[in-house]
Amino acid sequence: MAARCGRSVPEAVMAAERPRSLFALSAAAVSRSMAVLERDVWALPGHLLRGLLPLLTIFHLERAEDAARRAGLSTQPIWRKLWDDVMKTRPPNSESITCWRKKFLETFFSNVLHGVLDVSSDWRLHDRHFSPLLHSSPHVSQLTLCNMLQGAVELTAQHNHEVLENLAASLRVLKFQHLISCDQSIRRSLVLLLHRLIHHGSVSQVSMCSWPVPDTVLLILILTMSAGFWRSGNALACQGSPCGLCREEDQAQSQQSAQEGAERGCDAEQEGSSAENQKRSPKEADACMTSVLSGPRSAPLQNPACEETSSEVSCGHTNIQGGSSPRSSSQQLSCHPVPRKTHRWQKPAVGRKRRCLRRSRGHYADPEDLYDFVFTVAREDNSGLLDKTRTTEGENTENWTSSSPGSPCTGHVGCKKRGGPAATLSLKAAHRFRSVSTLELFSIPLTGETCRTLSNLLSTWVSLENLVLSYNGLNANISCILSGLRALSRHPECRFRVLRVSDMFSHMPCMELVRCALSALPQLHTLSVSFDLKNQLETTRPEASPSCSEAEIPESCLEVLEMRFPREPLHAALLLPVLKASKSLQQLSLDSATLPCPQELGLLLEVLKECTPNLKKLSFHDVNLAEHQKEVLLLLQDPGLQEITFSFCRLFESSTAEFLSEIINTVKRNSSLKSLKLPGNRLGNHRLVALADIFSEDSSSSLCQLDVSSNCIKPDGLLEFTKKLEGHIQQSEGQLPFTQLRLFQNWLDQDAETAQEALRRLRALCSVVSDAWDSSQAFADYISVM
Repeated sequence: MAARCGRSVPEAVMAAERPRSLFALSAAAVSRSMAVLERDVWALPGHLLRGLLPLLTIFHLERAEDAARRAGLSTQPIWRKLWDDVMKTRPPNSESITCWRKKFLETFFSNVLHGVLDVSSDWRLHDRHFSPLLHSSPHVSQLTLCNMLQGAVELTAQHNHEVLENLAASLRVLKFQHLISCDQSIRRSLVLLLHRLIHHGSVSQVSMCSWPVPDTVLLILILTMSAGFWRSGNALACQGSPCGLCREEDQAQSQQSAQEGAERGCDAEQEGSSAENQKRSPKEADACMTSVLSGPRSAPLQNPACEETSSEVSCGHTNIQGGSSPRSSSQQLSCHPVPRKTHRWQKPAVGRKRRCLRRSRGHYADPEDLYDFVFTVAREDNSGLLDKTRTTEGENTENWTSSSPGSPCTGHVGCKKRGGPAATLSLKAAHRFRSVSTLELFSIPLTGETCRTLSNLLSTWVSLENLVLSYNGLNANISCILSGLRALSRHPECRFRVLRVSDMFSHMPCMELVRCALSALPQLHTLSVSFDLKNQLETTRPEASPSCSEAEIPESCLEVLEMRFPREPLHAALLLPVLKASKSLQQLSLDSATLPCPQELGLLLEVLKECTPNLKKLSFHDVNLAEHQKEVLLLLQDPGLQEITFSFCRLFESSTAEFLSEIINTVKRNSSLKSLKLPGNRLGNHRLVALADIFSEDSSSSLCQLDVSSNCIKPDGLLEFTKKLEGHIQQSEGQLPFTQLRLFQNWLDQDAETAQEALRRLRALCSVVSDAWDSSQAFADYISVM
């Protein structure tokens, strides 16, 4: 509005402040001339700089960060105000945001990229000396691409080359959300983007979510490139030329190999053919394999899990570190297969390489070439694929996705190939580049073919540390995923540590799946298994699944175990082998389990005490503990536990006042317990007030955090609790260990004035985490679904 009226921006800001001071007039003039006066402004004293900072555009404000720090000033309040004025939303987990500058500029970049923010809407968002995307890109560590991937097209455009280079250095998390099918040119842009940001960049996590009907080709493409596979050449060239970073590396490797060849002298050239093949340079080996494998019937790269039945794979030049720099990552290239029968590969290689070179002279490649390294139609019979002796000249018929004893997918019910042509992963002529360390798939249905492809990728994905599969409809295909992970775990460089699986229906009992996962992956540190409902089609369970429950679990490195049961009974006897194999367990979470008999919880506590001496955190959620008061008290007095959670466990449903007093006295005597979480247990006002006695003068408690969310607490009860807590602090001369109170979803909106007073006084004592929850609307929603 100010710009349309013809007034300069700072004048418009100052217009509401009549009469304006001399300093305000001077600051407005300086702000208009920052392009000339910038260096002089950074040298101003702190008290002058403080008044000038709010009058700067975001571009100059970001550049003023160092000067403000030297003057002892913080720009965080200004960035927070910018967020409120421009974004007009409350970001999730706002209490945990430590840098509002980064938060604002990262969101600003995303909104401008996707066209949802007009920079002309606010004078602070535009400056003719700066580009919005270029200026904010160094602050972007997380980026989401949506719909038809218009953002990928924009970022790979020639005029955004510097933006893409900045993202290659700063971006760590790349997310895809609500994707839909797109044309070939957009997919080509995506390939170039993934190659730059993953293979030659710093992206360590790829997440995909909310894709109800996924485009299989697009999904497999993202998975394949996230795993570090890419075929350089004319099909994936940018504007007719190969990737510059790959070309630089090829030149460096050629120079290095030439130098090494000169040093070895003429004697090295007269060695045997097998030794010569082993000593060839990475550049030469890659050229040979690219030319050979570019044929229509050439075999994909072999899985290291199949070393017993296939040719060796040399990975000496593979770089799959998750956090390497953009330039250094490009200096480590692919795994180079070394065939055993080298004389069979030499002759066909020449002709095929020439055909590939002739085709690359054109400015644009055949669109079909872009994805012929993603899919191939497997027409051969499985029995023929398993016959290693059927190898013709220039051809290897071993199939990477075949169900051989050494392959990752061993033919479970969910993995068996169905009738008709099957799409299987082909990595012919593919290089192995840097790959991500975290893969997350949320609400994306995975077919059997996709699961087999993912399984094969997982089997060699040695940089992978975290895998999250959530609501993918895996069913029996979970066995295929575990098969790939089992092959990965045998790799000496495997770093896989975290597996999280959640779905609507459970294909097998929770405990059985946990046993299978730990048997296959003893090096896991975190395992989370979660299901909403039990699968009623018992006949769909694989025949081989009982072997998991019969086999002995090897000793594992498990530290965190989370299980959400689809209303299955929790038997301590079934959990015992898991806990015995997990001596390092530090955190256990049990969700939605039922206790088949009153003695079962007692047996579980005995098992925990016997098998998990390092357990620090124990959580029960939606487990009915109304009739287990004795066991609850035993847990609260356990000297080893530092955090206990009873969430929606009906603790006080059939209890007496004595039970609450026993809880308070037990916690007062326990000096090791740091966090007590009691959400959803209907504490009400009177029980909340009683809990304040935990911090009385005679208490030896070290409790730092108390969570009383969703407990029907009203403002008057919270105020009384606050007053009682103030009294205990005064008696203990301010030596209270209590630091945080969580109050989400309570009835504090029923008396806003009393609630504000209680919160104000509480915040003077500790950190309070709450929300603006509308209890009347929540009650209406509850009634509507009854």
